[in-house]
Amino acid sequence: MTPAVRIEDLSVGYGDTEVLRGVSLTVAQGETLALLGPSGSGKTTLLYTVAGFIEPTAGEIEIGDVRVTGAHGGVKPEDRDIGMVFQNYALWPHMTALDTVAYPLRRAGRPKAEAREAGREVLALVGLAGLEERKPAEMSGGQQQRVGLARALARNARLYLFDEPTAHLDSSVQRSVQEEIARRRRDSGAAAIYATHDSSEALSLADRVAIIREGVIIQIGTPGEVYDRPVDVWAARLTGPASVLKAELEAVTADGLDVRVGESRVSVPASGSPTGPIDLLVRPEWVKPGGSLKGVISEVWYRGPYTEYEIRTPHGMLTTSMPGWPVMSRGDEAGWTIERAWIPDQAGQDAPKVS
Repeated sequence: MTPAVRIEDLSVGYGDTEVLRGVSLTVAQGETLALLGPSGSGKTTLLYTVAGFIEPTAGEIEIGDVRVTGAHGGVKPEDRDIGMVFQNYALWPHMTALDTVAYPLRRAGRPKAEAREAGREVLALVGLAGLEERKPAEMSGGQQQRVGLARALARNARLYLFDEPTAHLDSSVQRSVQEEIARRRRDSGAAAIYATHDSSEALSLADRVAIIREGVIIQIGTPGEVYDRPVDVWAARLTGPASVLKAELEAVTADGLDVRVGESRVSVPASGSPTGPIDLLVRPEWVKPGGSLKGVISEVWYRGPYTEYEIRTPHGMLTTSMPGWPVMSRGDEAGWTIERAWIPDQAGQDAPKVS
């Protein structure tokens, strides 16, 4: 089956600055690919290049079986069968919300009354019922973003490009909008590239996640793969909380590696053949109370559904979480068990921490 999108060795530069370097991605029909990275990593540039607003300096892009880039000038943005949600809204100041959403439907040949009725339905789905006649200047930033989202969703496109579509929405609205994006894309069978810096959004919405750093894709995998087996410490901290403890290799087994953290031992899936001290990656939910790894509680944060503890051990700081109200206090000593762990690429250990 022909992929929805194929990006091959794509590079984009502005003057002497390379923004994207040798990016290659394939998105299957009906698949959502999350593009996860911090601000300035190249996410928006990649989406704009796929949409046709930026010309690449090298490489090629195919949408379906049509090559849309090339020496002949490529395919214009309006002819690429794309629905795009822009980070900066990109709304026409003179048009009402309803006219904005109905516009792509009118261009597609739908009668005016039918296009406006469909526009009302989509605006209601994103929580803007009753605001159909407002212009951008009469709406908040979050409302404007939802108009841009509704405009893209109203069109039955082959490919959707989402550039941080919930970044300016209230947390109470974010989840419903995310669910509506997922439902509409799934029902239409369209593919999507969803750019975000929010790891929880990427992991919950995507079939696969591509992690981008300084214009380079450093890892692609399912949400479970990039979370459980990040390529390096930088990628681990981008996808969620992660502790790094100093460990020693004890044995190589048929199933992986046995490593030791003080008096505590844990089996780790095979990830190369490390020698000497090992940086052991541990997610908060992989740590349980009770065990031979001793530590002192240094910080306690109540998060509502769970409480997060920061533990000082002789082998490094360890973060764990437990459901409900705090049951331990700062200064308490306790033993812990590491039930799971992962050994990332040691070369990534000095990469900057991502918040």
